[in-house]
Amino acid sequence: MKPLLKYLQQGQFLGTSRVLIMGICGSLSDRYTVGDIVLYQDCIYQGKRLECDRTFTAQLHSALSTDAINRVSPHSLPNLVKSLTSDRVIWSAAEKRRLGEMAADVVDMEGFTALEFFNAAGVAVAMLRVVSDDCQHNIPDLTPAINSDGSLNPLPLAMGMLRQPLAATRLIRGSLTALKVLKQVTNRLFSGNRL
Repeated sequence: MKPLLKYLQQGQFLGTSRVLIMGICGSLSDRYTVGDIVLYQDCIYQGKRLECDRTFTAQLHSALSTDAINRVSPHSLPNLVKSLTSDRVIWSAAEKRRLGEMAADVVDMEGFTALEFFNAAGVAVAMLRVVSDDCQHNIPDLTPAINSDGSLNPLPLAMGMLRQPLAATRLIRGSLTALKVLKQVTNRLFSGNRL
């Protein structure tokens, strides 16, 4: 999360009134499966909670709820969710379910940092994510593959994937599905100036 903060502090994002953060997330609940579109209501990290901009989030929810947009994904309408930001990969299905019982629906690794930065700058933030992994299955533990600057170390990444080939296949398929839905949603949102 520190590399993201360092990047944001370079200042190239200031001067705008609102920011839409898009990406993928993991599900902590049986309600959300791979490919589901979610909009964050808030983000939790180490007991602290920050809210996304309600007006901007409502605008996105409305735009994504139209029939034309909804045909992008066979999944349900966009869901309003509570998110948890983690400083490590939550790879175990059991841990995902346990975290889901505590207060969050989905997990990511950078949402809180971005939200905190932009909130402090007075910028309205909305977060749109697509679920890439569910809480029913493990994904590979890729923690050793993530360098302190947030980059991936190829050898530990490959080893982590090879140690758990079924989990790796599930992660790859889920990520590709989520990215496909994210691309389609992005194209629909920004064609015709819906925002």
